[in-house]
Amino acid sequence: MNENLKRYIELIPKAELHVHIEGTFEPELMFEIAQRNNISLKYNSVEELRDAYKFNNLQDFLDIYYSAANVLLYEQDFYDLTMAYLRKAHADNVIHTEIFFDPQTHTERGVSFDTVINGITNALKDAKTEFGISSKLIMCFLRHLSEQSAMETLKLALPHKDKIVAVGLDSSEKGNPPSKFFNVFNQAREEGFFVVAHAGEEGPAEYVWEAIDLLEAERIDHGVSSVDDPDLMEELRDREIPLTVCPLSNLKLKVVENLKDIPVKIFLEKGILVTLNSDDPSYFGGYVNDNYLQTAEALNLSRNDIYTMAKNSFLASFITENERSIFIEKLREFENSFV
Repeated sequence: MNENLKRYIELIPKAELHVHIEGTFEPELMFEIAQRNNISLKYNSVEELRDAYKFNNLQDFLDIYYSAANVLLYEQDFYDLTMAYLRKAHADNVIHTEIFFDPQTHTERGVSFDTVINGITNALKDAKTEFGISSKLIMCFLRHLSEQSAMETLKLALPHKDKIVAVGLDSSEKGNPPSKFFNVFNQAREEGFFVVAHAGEEGPAEYVWEAIDLLEAERIDHGVSSVDDPDLMEELRDREIPLTVCPLSNLKLKVVENLKDIPVKIFLEKGILVTLNSDDPSYFGGYVNDNYLQTAEALNLSRNDIYTMAKNSFLASFITENERSIFIEKLREFENSFV
């Protein structure tokens, strides 16, 4: 990659729409919070923990992911975790981010919903003041748990409706189709939440159909298996349903064997609103700029491709039309001034 394109990617204003706050937990911070909370980790050092980040599939990753979350107990822990991500996002010229959080990961072990969301949202407010970074919060249901558990979590969220823009669906995809959560997503829409869903990561294109037709998802997280179904590709394009693709995650979890196999270029050519994101960057070896840089290198993406995906990230965001206009104008100004 030439230096000019590299600098363009690093500096272009962008939004990140697919990042799990628990997946931004860097080992150094994990050890720091564990020590603060008098919790023993089964790893003796940061290096030993990083060495464990060799995953054969999604479940291998989730086992470590949920174990690491056990050190998060207090509002300050969730605040520190969130601020650490926001500093990195700001350094990557992310000017708007829509962050996933998994309340069931914490409420299942006795941490209150209020503790989790207050810690996160206090950090979002401070980052807006300190960095000027805009943000939204998306609550995900864990699909390996029951729909009843998801419904109970939705009830816990209702007093915090002003803090949460959307609901989503994550965790183990295989054997847990979107249709399993039909009722809770109906209820969430009635409460006024936007709807997104992880689909088509390890699961088939059929799961993407279920997400958009049964759950009425307005955005699909991952969605790479959509490439297997030409009718689905047309549907995504015609209905302008965005995909939040996470290339380094797909590589690390062996969804693809090589970054050259990520169908980002195909999505672009088909006119689908594809975006690039980091997913769980602490575990998968890169924040959002790393995903742009390595994908551009692997697929020989052009400056226009990068601009299109940065613009898509704002088009796909759950923001007001006025905010969208402001962000896209910043993008145009950058494009016109970049040499």
